[in-house]
Amino acid sequence: MSASALTALAAALTVVTAVPAAPHPVPVTARAETPVVYDDEAGGNANADDPAVWVDPTRPGRSLVIGTLKEGGLDVYGLDGRRLQHLAAPPAPGADAAPGRFNNVDLVYGFELNGRRTDLAVVSDRGRDRIRAYAIDPAAVAAGRAPLRDVTAADVAPVFAANEAEVDEQTTSYGLAAYRDGDDAYVVVSQRERSRLRLLELEDRGGRVGYRTESTLDLPTSFALPGGTSWRPCADPGELPQVEGMAVDQEEHVLYAAQEAVGLWRVELDDEEFERPELLDRVREYGTPWTYDEVEEECVLDTAHDPGLGGEHLSADAEGVTVYHGADGAGYVLASSQGDDSFAVYAREGDHAYLGSFAVTDGTATDGVQHSDGATVVNVPLGSAFPKGLLVTHDGEATPADGDREGTNFKFTRWDAVAAAFPAPLTVDTRSFDPRDAD
Repeated sequence: MSASALTALAAALTVVTAVPAAPHPVPVTARAETPVVYDDEAGGNANADDPAVWVDPTRPGRSLVIGTLKEGGLDVYGLDGRRLQHLAAPPAPGADAAPGRFNNVDLVYGFELNGRRTDLAVVSDRGRDRIRAYAIDPAAVAAGRAPLRDVTAADVAPVFAANEAEVDEQTTSYGLAAYRDGDDAYVVVSQRERSRLRLLELEDRGGRVGYRTESTLDLPTSFALPGGTSWRPCADPGELPQVEGMAVDQEEHVLYAAQEAVGLWRVELDDEEFERPELLDRVREYGTPWTYDEVEEECVLDTAHDPGLGGEHLSADAEGVTVYHGADGAGYVLASSQGDDSFAVYAREGDHAYLGSFAVTDGTATDGVQHSDGATVVNVPLGSAFPKGLLVTHDGEATPADGDREGTNFKFTRWDAVAAAFPAPLTVDTRSFDPRDAD
């Protein structure tokens, strides 16, 4: 669907009516956390961003959490938060070129690579505009060896850029979500500072992982308001409202995408194509006029003239999205409301009714979560530490601080703790969905 058609479509989109829910985010606390990383020269320019959970096929308590660190590369952790492996992002190919920068990560189970079923961690490399693939070796996990190895094909092309000069302009691969359809595997990739999404099919290229484009979708960049006016979301000059947080419902093949300054979209993936998008919820700031402060280089919202067209559950930016799968279409869609440090919960089925929000607050084991980007949830038991599932969230403000250094990391929270915190407890279903068998 073209950008112009979608701009016209935006005027007719209807936001789903919410059902009554808890008036304030309910508090939960994390059980474990990863080491704090620092985005400075001493810290290797590491900035935690997005997590994924690999479920061990024989001993779930030995499962792994894989987290992106942007220019700092990729870290692999045990369920106790200990770092087990570090993988560097690719260096810059030239003096004036951008280095690799890993933004988002997701899992593909059972990809046929060189004749063998192989689990993959797939990563969006924002710096070089590629998708990187890492094979996960269960035997290495069992033996205590480094479990991930790079299996990216040498000839993979930029996802969005037409050439290497365009790569260095950095309107490149950003958010990422993966899914399987039978024996085929796909990733949805968003473009930085643009509203474009691209659907790629993974392919085996002589024992290495490549990809090819299947479909492209441009989400709206301008929205019709009552009275015949239009509104464009707050952005720096030359930027369009981008998407980063995304997740695919592995059973229904539905994409949920958070357009940061707009809201949460639902897009069906049918026959490897994007279908008509539906806006499920808007950020609170939707429709608010703004100006750009050139001195401070930031947008300034005119909240005194807020027309009241925004939603009530997401404060910009709308960020990390993840799906909790339950039986017969039940379950939840979770979205990070970065502007107020909370996570909104919507029903996975029907009209995706809003069910409430939660916040990860300071506890005895870890500090709380602020400014969260990525999140992922797993419903299956993961050993004694997480017997009823695991939620992993990025923390954009890890404390205590190390002087003026800004630290980030990942927090691990029991899913049953999240579920029990709600006045009407959420479902805990450890049996009806297996992420290793989903297609």
